[in-house]
Amino acid sequence: MPKSKVSVLIVDDSASVRQILTSILNEDPDIEVMAAASDPFVAAKRLQEELPDVIILDIEMPRMDGLTFLRKIMSQRPIPVIICSTLTEQGSDQMFAAFEAGAVDIVPKPRIETRQALLEASTRLREAVKSAARARVRPRNAVRPVIEAKLTADAIIPPPVQGRSRPATERIVCIGASTGGTEALRDVLEALPADCPGILIVQHMPQGFTAAFAKRLDSLCEINVKEAEDGEPVLPGCAYIAPGSRHLLVQRIGLRYQVAIKDGPPVSRHRPSADVLFRSAAQHAGANALGIIMTGMGDDGAKGLLEMRKLGATTRGQDEDSCVVFGMPKEAIACGAVQKVVSLAQIAREIMLWHNAGQAALVD
Repeated sequence: MPKSKVSVLIVDDSASVRQILTSILNEDPDIEVMAAASDPFVAAKRLQEELPDVIILDIEMPRMDGLTFLRKIMSQRPIPVIICSTLTEQGSDQMFAAFEAGAVDIVPKPRIETRQALLEASTRLREAVKSAARARVRPRNAVRPVIEAKLTADAIIPPPVQGRSRPATERIVCIGASTGGTEALRDVLEALPADCPGILIVQHMPQGFTAAFAKRLDSLCEINVKEAEDGEPVLPGCAYIAPGSRHLLVQRIGLRYQVAIKDGPPVSRHRPSADVLFRSAAQHAGANALGIIMTGMGDDGAKGLLEMRKLGATTRGQDEDSCVVFGMPKEAIACGAVQKVVSLAQIAREIMLWHNAGQAALVD
């Protein structure tokens, strides 16, 4: 029996946005727009007739805002919801509230200034819809579209050299996450003490949102959390979030680590890409690094994590039961990149056990 299409309900007060989103999604043979509603009241009536697999929801709308509608959906009949909105730092509080209310992802409204911008936004939107359709939400024959080539980390950084020794230095942790990662990362970072190793994080997130995301985590955690800046040192007790739409790498300068921020094409269809971060850790940290792959759809990070493991790094993967979407960890486990599978609740403990073991080895 052929696989059914992912049905989508679009809720946005702008007729032009509804038209653009419908056109983008219907170009994908695996997606079908069930309906497009001008506000939550129209959407609610449509939901009485048929339930979609995914809802794409704007935040700012007349009569009822998207956040209120989202809370009603999650309390009455949970359905995967993607927030599609104009992203600004001023509106970040609403976005965080949406994640806490149960939204599984956030995507910016497509920009049509250039063909490249529209192509990237279209690819991101389609991937988000397919990912959301597989997400675990809890109470609280068309022509295939043109898709960007799926590049590897070679587009940003050359492959690591096997057998090259790396001097002992401070330990670092590299984490890759996507769908469901915003709340999962909060759980991990809140549980870490101030003496944890430096942490570099790729969370698939659009431009204009990561600085506010880092600020929010910083206000909740004992460790320092910030958006990564090019050239800054990687310090213990600090976590660095990759800026949206730019790649995050780690470099070693002497015996110290330093952040590198690079432009370039999407890798594994993502920018920032976990594959890029993990490869840079394999090259510059080797056995001094811990790589962790968390909840998310797709295979970004699997190859890079395997490169880390081959060059002596310790690797961990989040288990299926605690993932919102068991895609990225599943691919990494399948290719042999993950040494140990752990639950979300165990990740902070694994980081500190690994870190403390390294500290004890230095003393010995």
